Amino acid sequence: MKFIISSKEMQKKIQLLGGVLTNNTTMPILDYFLFQLEKDTLKVTASDMQTTITASLNVESQDEAEIAVPARILIDTLKALPEQPITFHSNDDQEDQQLEISTTSGHYSVAYEEADEFPRAVRLEDPQTINVPGSVLGEAIAKTIFATANDDLHEQMNGVFFEFKTDELRFVATDAHKLVRYKRTDLSSEEDFSFIMPKKPLNLIKTNLFEGDENDVQIDYNESNVKFHIDDIQMTCRLIEGKYPNYEAVIPDDNPNVMVIDRSQFLSSLKRTSIFANKTTNQVRLKIAGAELNISTEDLDYSNQAEERLTCDYQGDDMQIGFNSKFLIEMLSNLSCKEVQLNMSLPNRAGILNPIDGVEEGEEITMLVMPVMLGN
Repeated sequence: MKFIISSKEMQKKIQLLGGVLTNNTTMPILDYFLFQLEKDTLKVTASDMQTTITASLNVESQDEAEIAVPARILIDTLKALPEQPITFHSNDDQEDQQLEISTTSGHYSVAYEEADEFPRAVRLEDPQTINVPGSVLGEAIAKTIFATANDDLHEQMNGVFFEFKTDELRFVATDAHKLVRYKRTDLSSEEDFSFIMPKKPLNLIKTNLFEGDENDVQIDYNESNVKFHIDDIQMTCRLIEGKYPNYEAVIPDDNPNVMVIDRSQFLSSLKRTSIFANKTTNQVRLKIAGAELNISTEDLDYSNQAEERLTCDYQGDDMQIGFNSKFLIEMLSNLSCKEVQLNMSLPNRAGILNPIDGVEEGEEITMLVMPVMLGN
């Protein structure tokens, strides 16, 4: 095997693949990248058995071969190199298998393994297919993934629920304390289908693949696996099994008390007052009367307390309601609007947070946060 490639171009793709690697694998081969050279195309694959990503790169070569290359030493080497052409050359010595890396000023050598043991991506049998704009998919992931759970007993809540319908697309996440539903009424599927995506591959997509990408992403899926086609990247992952909770049942319909407030001011006030809240409950008290919102926190164990007042537009009965300030801060931080609307009914019922502006046509964002009981 011999090929020449730009160091920075390879480093960019290798960095993405490195996100799949795990620190405590029971299979040593998973610490390697699979190199598949087909003349002027090099396919590099990383896998943790649950998620497999393959990136295709253009190279200068006439060879065809497969080997497994130590991943972390390759990542560190490419990260330390300046932009330049680099040459990879493997020998055919079965007893001393070495991959040589040559640059304009250096020469490095690392032992490689045979490619036979490396796991291959699952082939999806009779998949359904849908195309979603990359920018939409990236936004849907960013708006929901923070609300997923880390629950060993309820694994279904540890991912994002993809719900494709003939009249709209929905992306939902919940940890039973907060819930986010991201809806696109301007997109649809040929038939109803749903699945639960794990967080790890979603984070890889969110972090690395979509920076205002308007190109369509092809999604192939069946009952157990999903495959994303993003330009020269292919990612296959195993879905979370089980039935997703009936999230619609927890979203209250009747919320007569409606507060509209500047998102940035509300968020800043919560960040300041939460410093003085109890570190176990993170409880914040919202007292709303007329056009004034009173935000207060206290930590009785350390005699700490804070209080701030903000102006708002409020329609409804005077009320006091408690929330986990951490959850409110997360939700407001994941919105980009100028004003938000908080809909409430009773102090023991969930509050519904919606952006007033800053959403595209066909885009709907609903965030739900459960209350915490206030003391006297």
